[in-house]
Amino acid sequence: MKRIAVINDLSGFGRCSLTAAIPVISAMGMECCPLPTAVLSNQTGYGCYFCEDFTEKMKNFTENWKNIYPRFDGIFSGFVVNEEQIDFIGDFIDNFSNENTVTLVDPVMGDNGKLYSSYNEKMCEKLKFLVKKASVITPNLTELCILADEDYEEICKLSTAEVFEKIQSISRNLTGEKLKTVITTGIPVTQNSEDYIATAVLWENGFNTVTTKKIGGSFSGTGDLFASVTISSLLLGLNPLSAVIKATDFISKGIAETVTHSHDRNDGIDFQKFLKTL
Repeated sequence: MKRIAVINDLSGFGRCSLTAAIPVISAMGMECCPLPTAVLSNQTGYGCYFCEDFTEKMKNFTENWKNIYPRFDGIFSGFVVNEEQIDFIGDFIDNFSNENTVTLVDPVMGDNGKLYSSYNEKMCEKLKFLVKKASVITPNLTELCILADEDYEEICKLSTAEVFEKIQSISRNLTGEKLKTVITTGIPVTQNSEDYIATAVLWENGFNTVTTKKIGGSFSGTGDLFASVTISSLLLGLNPLSAVIKATDFISKGIAETVTHSHDRNDGIDFQKFLKTL
């Protein structure tokens, strides 16, 4: 059985981070090995929350893991609470991967053109180096702009064709010796007066986009679900484009189910009944 180390927070409410990754990766036939960056009473979108920083405890995990399972088939990182954790993830990738390991970094930094309140410029600078250690990254459009020092507002003024052209150019500039696949999520698109959400995929076979009709608003945890399906699909042998199509379809079903009843966006989406489709 393939194993994926998932370095992310554990939130009691919000159906995100590790509570999203564990069921998805398990449903896709792999073992999810969680390494918490923090334990929260609930995800931060609720406004008030308790957060226990796990920075020091993370080192205890690796000290024991290196004696049990020194290499992982996949490594997936998400939410961090400080600069030290970003350095830790870089070291973890160096120490627990080989040439066959799929490493996915989800650079959780912001959305809608703004940094999250828990992030600062120093953390963003460190993430620019961390993504170079990954084989796959899954930024949203805001995070892509931060990684590439691009102006989010200016890109949003472009036509759809120009936006995709710009994203392709930015993505190519980010790739390097290890980083081969850049998947940009949450790209707003308007076609025939209707709103859509697009995902752009730069991979070894070119540049593709996957577009779905926008349903409802934004929900907690969709990025975590997306990345979990994507890395699992890649380890099952799917190419990046097919992995994105699979992940997008799964999330679309969950959102369509969620909007049929009154739902706080912070609670995440009703994805559980669709796990069997994976």
